[in-house]
Amino acid sequence: MSGSTMRGGRTRKFKSEINVVPYIDVMLVLLVIFMVAAPLNDPSVINLPSAGKSALPPSTYIEVALKPNAKATIEVKGPSPVKPQTMADRGQLTQKLQSMHDASPELPVMISADKDIKYDDVIQIIAAAKKLGITRVGLATK
Repeated sequence: MSGSTMRGGRTRKFKSEINVVPYIDVMLVLLVIFMVAAPLNDPSVINLPSAGKSALPPSTYIEVALKPNAKATIEVKGPSPVKPQTMADRGQLTQKLQSMHDASPELPVMISADKDIKYDDVIQIIAAAKKLGITRVGLATK
């Protein structure tokens, strides 16, 4: 009987905590995978399109030079140049572009904008030229 009382005193307790060792192993494997894969892609690199020079630039064209102070100069460049005219605002520029296009509709338009000008101003001039029916609109670069 003394043996049964000894056995009764050794009750087994159930372990209630979670075994975290397998989770740590999985996390270390994931950490190694991410450390190896991280240098493969660089998020700061932007894949920009390249702009090549056209094979034959037009010999005669209308040049619109946009300045940062909302002024613009419009002129015809080529064998028979027209004296440059300065426009005070974009409305005058659009009207002059319309009259030049009506006079010679085959001339393309070249837009040369100052480096400090807003991108929106250039887009507005391109859109205005397209609305006037000018199909060949280009941007001048260095």
